[in-house]
Amino acid sequence: MRYDFDCLIVGGGLVGASLATALRDLPIRIGVVEAVPVTADQQPSYDDRGLGIAPASQRILQAIGCWEALAKEATPIREIHVSDRGHFGTTRISAKKLGIDQLGHIVIGRALGKVLQNAIMTAENTEFICPGTIVSIENRPDHIHVVIQEGEKTRTASIRLLIAADGGQSRVREMLGVKTETKDYGQTAIVTNVTPELDHNHTAFERFTTSGPLALLPSTEGRCVVVWTAETDCAQKIMQLEESDFLNRLGDRFGHRLGNFIKMGTRRSYPMRLIRAKNLVGLRFAIIGNAAHTIHPNAAQGLNLGLRDVACMAELIADAVRRGKDLASPDLLNTYSDTRQRDHQQVIRFSDGLTKLFYNDNPLLIAMRGLAMLGVDLIPPAKRALVRRAMGLAGNCSRLIRGLPL
Repeated sequence: MRYDFDCLIVGGGLVGASLATALRDLPIRIGVVEAVPVTADQQPSYDDRGLGIAPASQRILQAIGCWEALAKEATPIREIHVSDRGHFGTTRISAKKLGIDQLGHIVIGRALGKVLQNAIMTAENTEFICPGTIVSIENRPDHIHVVIQEGEKTRTASIRLLIAADGGQSRVREMLGVKTETKDYGQTAIVTNVTPELDHNHTAFERFTTSGPLALLPSTEGRCVVVWTAETDCAQKIMQLEESDFLNRLGDRFGHRLGNFIKMGTRRSYPMRLIRAKNLVGLRFAIIGNAAHTIHPNAAQGLNLGLRDVACMAELIADAVRRGKDLASPDLLNTYSDTRQRDHQQVIRFSDGLTKLFYNDNPLLIAMRGLAMLGVDLIPPAKRALVRRAMGLAGNCSRLIRGLPL
């Protein structure tokens, strides 16, 4: 039969757009459906959040042709300082001591979004349907039939493979009948950028507190990206503070390693939830990115985990195209699911475990986390293993992560 799209990606955010970009040179027809207009300020993926880009993710972005345009806006992380407010135990990680140039980069979501958006809008094999929403989905053995609302018009399309990449509150995931495991942390992350008195020296700070982590991440023009996680009721009050009061309270919470904070950008807030799809694949569909796994930001692994989904799926699709196989065959989809499940489980277990270990005042757990942080700091093999995992380079790596073409 004739397909309107070989692959339809629902969600044009960072992960969905990355997958479309990875596939742009293949001889297949791709559609990307995005509900939020290109010019809208509320596009959640393209805001002013500072995103931690692990080395594996940098390799993926480089392999799909996006890193060069982004590099000038990326700030390298050369030191990481982890502490537990009010308690002993500190971990310091230095790229120089590990014999590498950097531990990762910080990029602003808006900058990465623009690069990816330009890539999909100029790709010859890709149709960008924006604003557009999926009205209905019907799974059939040989294709998926969808109805798309595009502005004032509706259109139908038959597709080989449907990719749900429309975020943690995925409508497509719900329409496909995929159940989720959810956990509300009762916390909200406040995100902004600040200018400190002192140079950040490319150091990323992660300070754990019993109400949530506080991260200061190095950014451009001497600024730091702030990710301040607090209990939701408290976070609402912090959001309402005047700028001077906010900066003073931030200084009290963080300390004065960077002097006083003298200027602040726009504040945004995001509720903290764990959402995990119980199934990653089904009849002619797969789920990637936050639609598959929305996690706590305490380990800065959400986007990196999603980009590894992209690398795996892109490789499987490219192999199927070369061999003339069905892009949505059970073998392909099951391979994606089996390959990604272990990575998902490990990252979710680590991220969720940090919330249990750090966000309480149990004396036994306080002692345990202090000893754990001290152990990582003093035992080089433990530090190297932790860093390799955080960099996304542990386990079996896809071709894109290894710097190889699809």
